[in-house]
Amino acid sequence: MKLLIFGATGGTGRQLVEQALMQGHTVTAFARNPAGLQLQHPQLKVLQGDVMDYRSIEPAMRGQDAVLSALGKPANKTGTVRSEGTRNIIRAMEQTGVKRFVCQTSLGYGDSRKVLEQTPFIFRNIIVPFLLKKGFADHALQEKYIKDSQLDWVIVRPGNLTDGNRTGEYRYGFAATDKSLKVKVSRADVADFMLKQLTDNTWLHKTPGISY
Repeated sequence: MKLLIFGATGGTGRQLVEQALMQGHTVTAFARNPAGLQLQHPQLKVLQGDVMDYRSIEPAMRGQDAVLSALGKPANKTGTVRSEGTRNIIRAMEQTGVKRFVCQTSLGYGDSRKVLEQTPFIFRNIIVPFLLKKGFADHALQEKYIKDSQLDWVIVRPGNLTDGNRTGEYRYGFAATDKSLKVKVSRADVADFMLKQLTDNTWLHKTPGISY
């Protein structure tokens, strides 16, 4: 497949690019700073652009089969790159007829909020309400834009992200009240699951969580 990947220089984004290439896909990596990817491959094209600028997105979208997004910035930072960037992506997809959209957000808000009960006291009572509040609000708006679209979307909500290896042994689609969750997962395993959603309709128009 011809894949367009946003957030390609971030931790999950790099994993998406590398694993997609290993699987034989043709990848276009969209990045504000292409030098941050530091990867070369015959089936990889790196485009410089800004998701906050719609005009840089639409040309990159033409001819793609599917889109994956791991947009983000430190969760304690202000800004709307997740929501506004995603709204621009959706607009470009609808304009060019690209339908499949797999997007990473996060566990811990909306109907997944109860998963925070499995996290340490300091995280759920101090870090989340004070440091992560704005990031979670931006994710919530991001998800609203996706759900309101006409795309074939899957929203993937990981627990706390780690830099561990791809194990292929993770849990997904669980209830937010599941007391056995570790509420963490490697970026490599998140990418593994996201790439599977390109051809699997099990979670179409759904928001599966992913965690160990």
